[in-house]
Amino acid sequence: PFDIASNAILPTKAGSSAFNDPMLGYQWNMINTGDLWERGFAPGADAGVKDAWELSTGDPSVIVAIVDEGVFCNHPDLVANMWHNEGEIFASDNDNDGNGYTGDYYGYNFVKETGQITYSLAADTGHGTHVAGVIAAQNNNGVGISSISGGNGSIPGVKIMSCQIFSGNYVASILAEVKAIKYAADNGAVILQCSWGYTSSKADQYDWAPQYGTDDEWMTDCPIEKDALLYFINTAGSANGPIEGGIGVFASGNESAPAAGYPGAYGPFVSVIGTAPGFTPAVYTNYGPGSNI
Repeated sequence: PFDIASNAILPTKAGSSAFNDPMLGYQWNMINTGDLWERGFAPGADAGVKDAWELSTGDPSVIVAIVDEGVFCNHPDLVANMWHNEGEIFASDNDNDGNGYTGDYYGYNFVKETGQITYSLAADTGHGTHVAGVIAAQNNNGVGISSISGGNGSIPGVKIMSCQIFSGNYVASILAEVKAIKYAADNGAVILQCSWGYTSSKADQYDWAPQYGTDDEWMTDCPIEKDALLYFINTAGSANGPIEGGIGVFASGNESAPAAGYPGAYGPFVSVIGTAPGFTPAVYTNYGPGSNI
């Protein structure tokens, strides 16, 4: 790969020969051998996928709902692992399956209330596509990156459902967010990926506007959000499916604060901190109470 900043070819570090995806050797977050660059990398400071892949590279019966910006559904590294609503016709102007959402083939755009998922507006950041790729970019296809659960080339990975609540400079209303979460549960998703949240109460007040610090504060101000998330946790999946009940995954926050932000800080949810390649917290991440990974 070519590094624009230094105008040089980056050193090649294989990292793993598990898959033929060209960027895997640079994905220290997946497999960290400790020698990608000269310093700051610790062997094993990664997501542990090398051992996990020995057990499973992903299960297509697991549907992950990306509640974020829209996912680039036809991306060459994602298209094979996108969820399809089998009762819907792609680009249809009709609600073919009668579920109340017209054209929801890959999911739904809850910002614009349309089945057309968007990802390339001027103010879009690509974040929905980014997190989808970390989860389920197709492994061993000779394209782009490897992912945690994107299959192995012959066996498909988990499926990605796009539940769009951000679109450029527009953010879905709280009611639309609630609908997105319920849609995910009602349409088969068992994992809810939410890389967003409210500012930590411990954030520096000179740089941020600190928000909820206790469960009661968040639940009092955001009751329907809480109800929707608990609906997902309690009703997603089935006894005969991959899991019974749902898993809600949130970011702990990016304010360098010593406590996670809500909703992730609420007990039933998984709140993920960011780490650096040397087994230290990333400089931006929240940490401490409310963070459980």
